Amino acid sequence: MLKLVGARLLEDRDAAQVRAALARDPVAACMVASRVEPVGLRPSRLGGEVWGYGSRLDGLCFSGVNLIPLSGGPDAMRAFADRVLRRRRVCSSLVGPAEQVLALWDELAAQWGPAREVREQQPLMVLSGQPAVRPDPLVRQVRPEELDRYLPAAVAMFTEEVGVDPSRDGGAAGYRARVAELIAAGRAFARFENGEVVFKAEIGAMSQSVGQIQGVWVHPDKRSSGLGTMGTAAVADHLVRGLGRAASLYVNGFNIAARVAYGKVGFQQTGTFSTVLF
Repeated sequence: MLKLVGARLLEDRDAAQVRAALARDPVAACMVASRVEPVGLRPSRLGGEVWGYGSRLDGLCFSGVNLIPLSGGPDAMRAFADRVLRRRRVCSSLVGPAEQVLALWDELAAQWGPAREVREQQPLMVLSGQPAVRPDPLVRQVRPEELDRYLPAAVAMFTEEVGVDPSRDGGAAGYRARVAELIAAGRAFARFENGEVVFKAEIGAMSQSVGQIQGVWVHPDKRSSGLGTMGTAAVADHLVRGLGRAASLYVNGFNIAARVAYGKVGFQQTGTFSTVLF
């Protein structure tokens, strides 16, 4: 019986191959590229591991806080699953291109399931030029001293989106630190009215060519007012014109209102993601 070649841990000597693999689809690869580009492939610097399958890197997967299979067919997903199942699960989600995520989940579900939620259809969208609507001039980068005013909106967004309050079960300090880090990096944006956040969004991952917008949220009292559309346009404009990067995001397929809003901004679907939440 022919034994399948397993997945292997990639190291700095594999950097050229990895860069080429990430460049094949820079929008889908943004989350992984944003980690690899600044520090290379050494796990101690990367905060995770990058695995490859095949001599030409036909399959590529990042394993860390998130498990992100970027490419590869069924054999690659079986090889990644074999490597994953040798250790305790540490990731909070399985996310990435739908074909790879769902195939890998098929291999893992028997031991890792049931998932808290499987979101199979999440359009991956990109905007490379100016927004099609006027960016909100009142949306700006959040200042470090505004953390305490910004944090409740960030918690509300996370709770609505993921279904879990990130400040519960001892998570408050860690989540606060993550939000503070985004603010310090100039990647948290908000519109304040009377000292309260009415729109927020963040650039969660940023590679040399793409920035991925996340955490878009509008105060419940301000929804259907256009703030989400104009606010997202402001963040996208910052990425495209201010930072010279394409703006990307992915959205739940069932969130029709958000998909319509992003379409108005000028985002176009370039692929489909899936997410498995644990």
